[in-house]
Formats: sequence, C-alpha cells, structure tokens
Amino acid sequence: MASPLKALNYADDRYQKSFKLFLERSSEPQCMRDFIHNTLTDILASVGNGKSQLNVIGVGSGDGIVDLEMLSQLCQKHPGVLVDNEVVDPSSQRLNDYKAMVTQRPDLEHITFTWNKMTDSEFEEQWRQKNITKKADFIHMLHVLYYVKDPGATISFFQSLLDKNGKLLIALSSGESGWGKLWGNFRSQLLHTENHKWLTTADIKSLLDARGVPYQSYEVQAHVDITECFTEGDQTGELLLDFLTKVLDFSRTASPELRQEILRLLRDPQSSVEKGGRVLLKNRIEVLVLDALS
Repeated sequence: MASPLKALNYADDRYQKSFKLFLERSSEPQCMRDFIHNTLTDILASVGNGKSQLNVIGVGSGDGIVDLEMLSQLCQKHPGVLVDNEVVDPSSQRLNDYKAMVTQRPDLEHITFTWNKMTDSEFEEQWRQKNITKKADFIHMLHVLYYVKDPGATISFFQSLLDKNGKLLIALSSGESGWGKLWGNFRSQLLHTENHKWLTTADIKSLLDARGVPYQSYEVQAHVDITECFTEGDQTGELLLDFLTKVLDFSRTASPELRQEILRLLRDPQSSVEKGGRVLLKNRIEVLVLDALS
C-alpha cells in the first residue's frame, strides 16, 4: 500500500512559503553570520594564495543572504581581487531574490555572477559535457546533501574542482540537534525517497572517514521557534511541521499517532527548550571544511 505522505519539495510554492517561515523563526541566519565573521574569515584568507582572480561556486545558494556574507568577507580578505561567482539553485524565485539583493550591495563591485537555474547534478552534468577545466578556490554547499542522489559522489565531484589551496564547505544539521533527533527516530516512518536523504553530519563524517578524507569540523548552535506546531489547526504551525518533516500537508496526511509521536519528540527536553512560553527547537549545525584532493 502506497504511503499517503508526499514530499514537500514537489509543491514548490508551499516549500518556499514554509522555508521562508522557517528562516523567520530561526536564529540560524544570524548564527551563520557570526560563524562567517568569527571563524570562516581565516579559512577564506587562506584560499587563492596571491591570485588576481578567485573562482567561487555556491551550490544551493537560495536567496543569497548567507552567500553574500561569505563573498563580502572574501573580498575583505583579498582586497581588489576579482571574484567569479557561479550560483547554482533550481528555484527561479530564490535566484530572483538573490539577484535583487546583489543590486543593493555596491561593496561587491569586484564580483561577477553567473546564474545557473539547475540542480547540483544538472550543474555537474553540464560541467562534464562542456569539459570545463576552470578550478574553484571556494565551494560551499549549505543544507544541500539532503537532496542529492549520491552524497559521496557529489562531494567527490565538487572536491575535484578545487584548486591547490581551495576549500569545500559543507553544512548540515547535526544528529545531536532536535531536528537531527527527529530524522534519526522517524526515518522509516516519514517519506524517504531519492529527493530527501534524511542525512546528518554524522552520516557524512562516516562516509568521509571510511574513505580516509580529512576534514575540519565546526559547530553552529541555533534554534527554531516551533511554538505554534503544538496548536492544532494553526497555519503557522502546520507550515513549520511541513518543513521540519519535509512532508507536504503533514498534519493532514500523517496518521494522528505519528503526528503525536513527532510532537512529543519535538517537545522533549533533549530536543527543545522552553523560554518565556515559547518552544525553541535545538538546531545544531555542523560545518565541515575539506581541502583540495592531493
């Protein structure tokens, strides 16, 4: 019997609406900005090694909010250096939002943007077909590997594009976060297709360790306000549950038992904290940084 649960990413309008709400309720954007300014700057300073141009690839760049923070810091660490930035994202809406933000940032005058409305696999196929030999100095993939068919192959491909001093940055939710616990406990009951792997950084680190691929690991502690998820029929809560479970109309299509089990886990003290009457889901992000292949 086919599962009544359908992947959220098959309904782009609802996905975009739930994703926007998630960002509004999450401290992750600010926490990532802090990470970029306090930790990533030294990593960005190490790329390039005196080059007059730096090549950057942003995979799954979304609306560009985090991308532009990284690019701004890259330009500050390499003043006057030209930056060629390839933006890869399958959503027209997110790319349009990104383009609109670029027009408001005169500080990025040394950057040229190439817009690729495609998935990471389509980008890889195009790169191979055109036999492009350009090497990248910095590649970032934030919350992308959940959606790829073969995470290991995807990492290997993008790592192969790095120049000698290049860096590949991967960010995923940690298995120790409240969100990670949701995925870990309900993998088999929630939708599990090629379109969402329910991965955490623990899965990626195991893969890299098995291959003997070295990496650096950094933690970003964030939270998401999920208070409305516990009010049945609340539209905000239903959108947030859709995004957390990656299931379209989760509250309507999941069994009452599954919904209650997930809500119980989300409110468990190991998954969330309560402050001022609000329920804040622990959303620990782990950032992995890989060097170029030797």
